[in-house]
Amino acid sequence: MKVAIIDYGSGNLRSAAKALERAARGSAVETEIAVTANAGDLDTAERIVLPGVGAFGDCMAGLSALDGMLEALQNNVIAGGKPFLGICVGMQLMAARGVEYGVHRGLSWITGEIAPLKPVDPGLKIPHMGWNELVLATPVHPILHDIPAAAHVYFVHGYGLRDTDPAEVMASVDYGGDVIAVVGRDNLVGTQFHPEKSQRFGLTILKNFLGWRP
Repeated sequence: MKVAIIDYGSGNLRSAAKALERAARGSAVETEIAVTANAGDLDTAERIVLPGVGAFGDCMAGLSALDGMLEALQNNVIAGGKPFLGICVGMQLMAARGVEYGVHRGLSWITGEIAPLKPVDPGLKIPHMGWNELVLATPVHPILHDIPAAAHVYFVHGYGLRDTDPAEVMASVDYGGDVIAVVGRDNLVGTQFHPEKSQRFGLTILKNFLGWRP
């Protein structure tokens, strides 16, 4: 099985690749983790991962600048139904738009927009950085199988998804109000937190993604 991690200059690729390699160890299926900026590599991959750190607009511009990448994503993920995982800003790019330093169009794979976090407690710092307890939606999504209630995962972000379809929300956390932590539909899933930095629970999520059959 080949997993393509898209390299569009956003950083954070090495840690994501290493975590997926670790998650794949012991699997009955031989797994190749390929970091790539080549749109054609998505055609030969069984699963696609879009990581991301930084500003929404910059990340979308970097992704759009890769020759044929947006078309390859549409063909393989939406038309082809290949399992897709967005991480942090990679998850945010799934939304219709982001309003960080202007208004920027996203992939429009899920409803809603990416907007500044505004916790009701003014003492809570932005960006939201550190460990928070997941609140899982029911039924539990397959990517969250074996994740216990109140599992701690690691966040670094100042913007989050809002105004999305409640049916697309798989988990949230409380940071001065509900913050969407996992979102998805069909063959799409995204995590606002970093599973590659979330220790054993993050590895469990990545293992679940590698075995997920939407």
